[in-house]
This record gives sequence, C-alpha cells and structure tokens, in this order.
Amino acid sequence: MKNDFAISPGEDTETLAQAAFRAIRTDIIRGVRKPGERLRIERLRSIYEIGPTPLREALQRLGQDGLVIMEGNRGFRVAPLDPSEFTDLNTARTSIEKEALRLSILRGDNDWEAKVVAASYIMKKEDLALAEGGEGVPDSWERANGEFHFALVSACGSNWLLRVRSSLHDLCERYRRAAIYQKLGSRNLQDEHSAIAEAVLARDTDLACALIEKHFALTASTLYDASTRHDVK
Repeated sequence: MKNDFAISPGEDTETLAQAAFRAIRTDIIRGVRKPGERLRIERLRSIYEIGPTPLREALQRLGQDGLVIMEGNRGFRVAPLDPSEFTDLNTARTSIEKEALRLSILRGDNDWEAKVVAASYIMKKEDLALAEGGEGVPDSWERANGEFHFALVSACGSNWLLRVRSSLHDLCERYRRAAIYQKLGSRNLQDEHSAIAEAVLARDTDLACALIEKHFALTASTLYDASTRHDVK
C-alpha cells in the first residue's frame, strides 16, 4: 500500500538536498561551521542526518554561492573569511541599499514609518544588550539588525531590489558577526542605528544614505583591521 506522504526518489533527493543546503548554509553564516573547516561527508551525515548524495548536491550549490570551496578529490571546506571579498560584497550591498532606501523614503507611508519606529525600538534594546554582553553576537541581535535594515527599505516598491539586497545581506552576515565582535565596546551601534532611523523618518534622503554608507563602511574597515592583526582567520 502506497504511503500518502511518500515522495518519488527524484523528488526525495531534491527535497533532501534543499534541506541540507539550508541547514549547512545557516550554520556557515552563523559561524557554527567555522571558516576553513573541512566538510567531510560522513561527519555531515551524522550531524544533519542526511545521506551523502543530497549532501554533495548541497555542498556544490554552496560552492556556487562562494560559501564552500571545492577541492577536487580532497572534498569540501568552508570558505575562509576574506576581507577583500567582504569589501567587494559591501560595495555591492551599499549601492543596492542606498537605492532601495532612497525609493523607500520617497514612497513610504504612515504604515512604513510605524514599521521603522517599531524596528528601531527593538534594535535599541538589542544594541544595549550586545554592548553589555560581550560574549559574541547573539542570534537575537542579528534578527533585530536584519529586521531594522529591512524596515528602512521595505517601501521601495521593487521586488527585484529587495531580492538582490536579501542575498547580499545573507552573504555579508558571517563577516558582519566577526567584525561586530571585534569591536564590541568600542563602537556605539545604538547611536549609529538611531541616527539612521531619525534621518529616514525625517525624510532626509541625502543624510540617511550617507549614514548607511558610513555604517556599512565601519563594519568593513573593522574586519580589515582585525585581519591585519590575524584576529580573523
């Protein structure tokens, strides 16, 4: 008797490969899978409880995204944190972010303003907790940071801009976690975020875009400074 929830072999492999891709990608971005870590299939099988074929497919996809390095017969490893790559990513992200922000300020309504205010409130609380914690960058801060920056651009009216922006945001996250941790206590993120929100709500497009660019540039320079001291591997 056929199981109502049974999936054909092809579909099963594709579904498992997608699940493996999402799980490993999340762990790489969060730093659970460390930069340079060798990704052995047998070990990944025990961690993610997924078979070797979908795992290999997932690792190949992650290689296309630049999160995993394929080493021929030697297998796979997590891509290292490369400050020059982050500089490139940050250049692209800043350009996309500023255009989305400009359109959002132009088109945003009262509901959008309320969303920005709410996200700013949560961001302020998380910035304070981060400054007082000093034990790495918690997931709650990353969520608040992502929601804050998304709220700012959410009224831009372009799904394509938001889609490209989302991809760049995710690729930047593992660099951002490392960079933020390096400067805990020496960078006032609460003031940076508050100034950005105030400029956006005041509909001061030039100031808001300038503050966003400076905000992103500080994160990039922090990672570069850390790499020259060999703090980022």
